[in-house]
Amino acid sequence: MTEQILPLWLDIFISAVVVLGALVALIGSSGLLRLKTYFERVHAPSIIATLATWCVMHATVIYFSVQEQKLAIHALLIAIFIAVTVPVTTIFLMRAALFRARRSGEKVPPSLSENSESRAQAAAVQCGEMEPD
Repeated sequence: MTEQILPLWLDIFISAVVVLGALVALIGSSGLLRLKTYFERVHAPSIIATLATWCVMHATVIYFSVQEQKLAIHALLIAIFIAVTVPVTTIFLMRAALFRARRSGEKVPPSLSENSESRAQAAAVQCGEMEPD
């Protein structure tokens, strides 16, 4: 493989996209410090990590495609893997934290997995149409 010298405009563009990805990751990490509860904190890194990964992936694909003079999509596999696994992992972590918070008696939204009859009874009690059991 012979290394080619990139045009200055392309070098600047690739560098800018990598720096943009790094800045996005930094902004997402700052969400860990600013937000108070676990439920607020989990969103910033998960959403931002995916966006930062895609920025770096685009820069990688462009750089290696120009260097090798053929389409290099090996970085795309990593970005797709992260784009699929990060939301799924976040959902599992949120559900586990919500389950744990409910078990410890913290004030969290009610479960949606109850049957519709018990939800209807709870709504009737809230509206004052029915006496609680």
